[in-house]
Amino acid sequence: MEAFRWHVFVCDQQKPEGVPCCSARGSAQVLEALRQEVHACGMEDEVQITTCGSLGLCEHGPNLIVYPEGTWYSGVMPQDVAEIVQSHFRGGLPVARLTRTDPAALRAEIQQNRERMLAARRAREAGGSLPDDLHDRIRGFQESRAILTALELDLFSAVRDGATVREASARMQTDRRATEMLLNALVSMGLLLKEDGVFRTTPVTARGFCTGSPFNARPALLHTAHLWARWSALTECVRTGAPVLLSAVEGDWTEAFIAAMHRNASERAPQVVRAVGAGSIRRMLDVGGGSGAYSIAFAKANSELQADILDLASVAPIAQRHIDEAGVADRVAVRIGDLRADELGRGYDLVFVSAICHMLSPLEIQGLLRRCHSALTAGGTIVIQDFILEPDKAGPKWAALFALNMLVGTPSGGTYSEPEYVEWLSGAGFREIRRVRLPGPANLMIASRA
Repeated sequence: MEAFRWHVFVCDQQKPEGVPCCSARGSAQVLEALRQEVHACGMEDEVQITTCGSLGLCEHGPNLIVYPEGTWYSGVMPQDVAEIVQSHFRGGLPVARLTRTDPAALRAEIQQNRERMLAARRAREAGGSLPDDLHDRIRGFQESRAILTALELDLFSAVRDGATVREASARMQTDRRATEMLLNALVSMGLLLKEDGVFRTTPVTARGFCTGSPFNARPALLHTAHLWARWSALTECVRTGAPVLLSAVEGDWTEAFIAAMHRNASERAPQVVRAVGAGSIRRMLDVGGGSGAYSIAFAKANSELQADILDLASVAPIAQRHIDEAGVADRVAVRIGDLRADELGRGYDLVFVSAICHMLSPLEIQGLLRRCHSALTAGGTIVIQDFILEPDKAGPKWAALFALNMLVGTPSGGTYSEPEYVEWLSGAGFREIRRVRLPGPANLMIASRA
């Protein structure tokens, strides 16, 4: 059965640097050109595009196969894609100059490459080499650090419209030799383009990393850059069990942190509102609500809802700015307070606690939950959104890694398991406790006050 008229498999196999493969020969650009051309021709309902692993013709990539007839293409460049779509998909005629038509030669080449790959794998195993994916993980910090440095310097904005090394260095006030090294590294990573000594952004980095773009993620990603120094101290933190104080190097931590939280919350808020429901809520308390993204989303979903955001004095102006921009200042208010100690108020239908529990110790969480219980009306709901570990605490991976983030950044925070949340919520007087799994790394724990 063919659900589509044409089904295209494009090899996008990643192999170690220096080893022939389709990705090294530009398969990503071919894939993107193919998707754009199919879309431009209005053929999405006729052409299904799927990436796949090695097709065994590594020296002649990028390679792709078109079914149902099983036409093999090799050496496809982005500029060839329009011809394939027009001639093959629209006209029914494969592009002869790019097709492989000798089955015996095709099979022989595939078998030869397979034997070469297996021989190389046996040699690495005999020599005690680490698996490639593990080796890449160990060295992964190098690419991360290069990107974070570029973001800190606002490099992508500096070269967005094109810049030589000298021009980029002058704009950023950086060392010329060092700037050239960083620019070339970013080109090698596919994050910049370089032509005749002029560097410029790719469509992705122009959209996501440049000042003036409505989708600029740089302010939020600077929070990740601020985490770098803390994570560099992980070894000492594991030895001592305590974070290393680095306030002197953190700079505008609060602005970057809230920007990062706002970006994440704005993306997740619609699905959280759908999962919780806003129709019956009249008063909502957003504990440690940060930028107010969730309160804003709930308020927009229910025109009768009034929300209070409780957060620190340093956060309140940022939240107010987002509230004003969203046009809900008449129904969403900011209240300055300390969620670790202050009373939370009374008479709320919903208490929302997002990305808070991981900053606290178990005892602090239990105290917070008791105060949340007191803040709710009878039948009111508490919603906790956080990274939730499985019972053995060895997964999911993101939640387990985030526990280390709390180790290096907080005195006693961590990530906690579903059974722990059930125990703490029950102990605070909540009933009807359930976990709601949402796409992404965080889940919901929802419970009711009897």
